[in-house]
Amino acid sequence: MSPHVLVLGGTTEARALAGELSARPATSVTTSLAGRVTRPGAVASEVRVGGFGGAEGLADWLRAQRVDAVVDATHPFAAAITENAARAAAVTGVPLVVLRRPGWQPGPGDHWHPVPSLAAAAEPLPGLGHRVFLTTGRLGLAAFAHLTDLRFVARSVEPPEPPMPPHTHVLLARGPFTVADETALLREHRIDVLVTKDSGGTATAAKLTAARDLALPVVVVRRPPLPAGLTAVPDVPAALRRLDAMTGHPAVNGDRSPDGRRTGGP
Repeated sequence: MSPHVLVLGGTTEARALAGELSARPATSVTTSLAGRVTRPGAVASEVRVGGFGGAEGLADWLRAQRVDAVVDATHPFAAAITENAARAAAVTGVPLVVLRRPGWQPGPGDHWHPVPSLAAAAEPLPGLGHRVFLTTGRLGLAAFAHLTDLRFVARSVEPPEPPMPPHTHVLLARGPFTVADETALLREHRIDVLVTKDSGGTATAAKLTAARDLALPVVVVRRPPLPAGLTAVPDVPAALRRLDAMTGHPAVNGDRSPDGRRTGGP
């Protein structure tokens, strides 16, 4: 029986991983998307869209679909999905690999203000500038809605959801972005301060370089921690190695008990 791998996706790394796994002989791959983006990138595997109904629902799905391994390759800030994946993997005995691109690191000339949350990101803004460039995604603008004296430029892939600050100009765009384009945007809108999440990767990192070149402060929302006991791998090759090490060829095709739990393999 061919091994079945569930990839919790929505990121560039998830698409690349699904392609690598699908190219393996006799491997079945399902990529799960939350459905929050109306036009996700093409995925080289079977795709399911929508939630599982929490950790219990995911565990039931893993048993019903006889999944042999799960790779959580969701966005670094998709903390609820990662928590549910960890709980479902624990109760079913299905191996779990967490794939997370490395976070950004400040360099010489950067003026970063690390904060633990979007709510904390709003606090220093009145003292940092009057015109704010928000790149925190379409779901987080409510944290800044009370800042009625500031002017915001909010960029997201899809229209942001209210509430949002009263003086907000919305830009709809999808990366990657160049340093030249980001510099021009910051100058055009006379931005004083940038707010971003530590998403990592290169597709949207140019804004950090542009902010450094213009000597602008950057409020950086730190990533939520992984559930206890989990460590992440940084890229697709490392995820494949971890996956193979955790399952092994005999374990991938190992026997299962009637309730769907793995009984064979290391």
